[in-house]
Amino acid sequence: MSSPRTIVFDVNETLSDMAPLAEAFAAAGAPAHLARIWFAGILRDGFAVTAAGGNAAFAEIAQDSLERLLAESGDGVDEAAAGSIMSTLKSLDVHPDVVPGIEALSPLAELVTLSNGSASVAEKLLSGAGVRERFHALLSVDDAPAWKPARSAYAYAAAECGRPAAQMLLVAVHPWDIHGAHEAGLRTAWLNRTGAQYPGYFAQPDLVAADLPSLAGRLADAPG
Repeated sequence: MSSPRTIVFDVNETLSDMAPLAEAFAAAGAPAHLARIWFAGILRDGFAVTAAGGNAAFAEIAQDSLERLLAESGDGVDEAAAGSIMSTLKSLDVHPDVVPGIEALSPLAELVTLSNGSASVAEKLLSGAGVRERFHALLSVDDAPAWKPARSAYAYAAAECGRPAAQMLLVAVHPWDIHGAHEAGLRTAWLNRTGAQYPGYFAQPDLVAADLPSLAGRLADAPG
């Protein structure tokens, strides 16, 4: 595979380490495992709104679904606890491999993000990690016709970057994001930090890497 001209990063879970959310649920008096249920529910409902032709804000879905999830858990978690969990979501740190990976990737291609969340969250995340200046743009589906994995989300990113989709590489931990980008004409790299098995019903990624420095090594060796 030839070197991409633009590398497009998913943000939630791909760059941000969401492990502290489980701790935030536990500190609020709710079961820690609800963190993963909550995030999966945010994606499910966002995808449903997109499939029906809408485009709801990630934070709106997150807040509303969190309050209902906590109420249904029967633990009597109050609004202050919900606010603390939302604050944690907006104040996550990057995974340990992100900073060295971004520093290794930035000389190889233009870097941008494309998130189903807000650009302000990506701004805070990357600024806190000291790598914001490595990114040409922080893009959000707030400004696109629909959430990823709709094709129009990736087309929006290509238009904003002024690149043909074929010259762009999406990097994500989510197979659904890899599949959507592939269908939109981008090349793809699946970041598999956990050694998971890729779903057989999605389009296969062009590259698989255990972390971002490993991906940088693969791309550095690719033909120009």
